[in-house]
Amino acid sequence: MASDILALAALRSRRWLRAAADVVMPPLTLDQGRSAQPVQGGGLSAEAWGRITFLETPVCDRCGLALEYDAGSGASCAACARQAFAFDRARAAVLYDAHSRDLVLKLKHADQTELAGLFAAWLARAGRDLWEEADGLVPVPLHPWRMMSRRFNQAAEIARPLARLTGVRFLPGVLVRRRATQSQAEKSASARRRNVAGAFACPRRAWPLVEGKRLVLIDDVLTTGATADACARVLRAAGAARIDVAAVAKVKDEQRAPI
Repeated sequence: MASDILALAALRSRRWLRAAADVVMPPLTLDQGRSAQPVQGGGLSAEAWGRITFLETPVCDRCGLALEYDAGSGASCAACARQAFAFDRARAAVLYDAHSRDLVLKLKHADQTELAGLFAAWLARAGRDLWEEADGLVPVPLHPWRMMSRRFNQAAEIARPLARLTGVRFLPGVLVRRRATQSQAEKSASARRRNVAGAFACPRRAWPLVEGKRLVLIDDVLTTGATADACARVLRAAGAARIDVAAVAKVKDEQRAPI
């Protein structure tokens, strides 16, 4: 009885100290710094949460962007119908615009790795039709030189908590980037494909993790699909049975009509 009273007193004391600390130093939101206002979605301010465009069904089965109407299972948008990808499906959590871009760049270039857990939660929901069939999550790799300067791979930081949320195995090292590539920013679709051609490899030691498996590539942003396609081709060559893609954000194309 005495121990229960002490435990209750300790719990109340911790709550009081936390409340007092929040008054003196309000909790941090992930988008705007300190805020005394309630936060949404695991750390975003209500204002930032309202600006994010989440991609809801129906979506294009190939790139994950929202379609204007439901054309049935496996429907593709006009842009994807004109392309052949080595991966099977793609899903994205949000539209890549000025609001989501700020958050992605805070993870990628401002060392705000706490955003990885938030992005993982978004992806767990957006890619829910992928997880039941998946055997492993494969982060798109960085080249060692890029890794040294950035200190972490944002795709791996997202994939790690995503594995815990979905129960799908985290498979770092299945893909490596053997050639340093230029930034894909500002490049055309064809230039992006040339830039990443031959840049990835699947080490022989990783083949048992790939052969016959259903894998999901994890990345922060899906633009033209060139990087995901290059990674998927390597995994296909190593014997993967199925390859899907899950990205936090998808860049919008001009034509989104389902066909």
